[in-house]
Amino acid sequence: PPPPPAVPTPLPMAPKKAPAAEKPKKVAKAGGAAKAAKAVKGGAKPKVKKVRTSVTFHRPSTLKLARTPKYPRKSTPSKVTLDHFKTIKYPLTTESAMKKIEDNNTIVFIVDVRANKPKIREAVKKMYDIQAAKVNTLIRPDGQKKAFVRLTQDHDALDVASKIGII
Repeated sequence: PPPPPAVPTPLPMAPKKAPAAEKPKKVAKAGGAAKAAKAVKGGAKPKVKKVRTSVTFHRPSTLKLARTPKYPRKSTPSKVTLDHFKTIKYPLTTESAMKKIEDNNTIVFIVDVRANKPKIREAVKKMYDIQAAKVNTLIRPDGQKKAFVRLTQDHDALDVASKIGII
């Protein structure tokens, strides 16, 4: 007859742990924890409903932080397209322009179409060292812009014109 099957012997069990003693409660609690504990003990309070005075909802304005870019969006600053040399193209030497120089203390220039009155005034001051009292502009039928630069009383248009080389 075959031998009886071997019955495994049971392993010894680990000893049971003694019940842990209860931890003492902390007396001083942190600010947030104290509030939370108070809310738990006191129970939930009914939520107060906000009284709406308007029928339309306006989204509340929130914090808008300034941008802090990690890299510049443009590699180089853009070039100035209209400096004072490009603003004034040339002085006009027609007969009517000469009459304005003599009678009205005004010098007439052909300027860039994109130039505005303050730019023209600044260009005249930089290039010819004269102060403009008034600048009038018009666009001619051929598409060019004409500027009438009236000089102040302390500058004479005839002297400036001869210095520039118009006369």
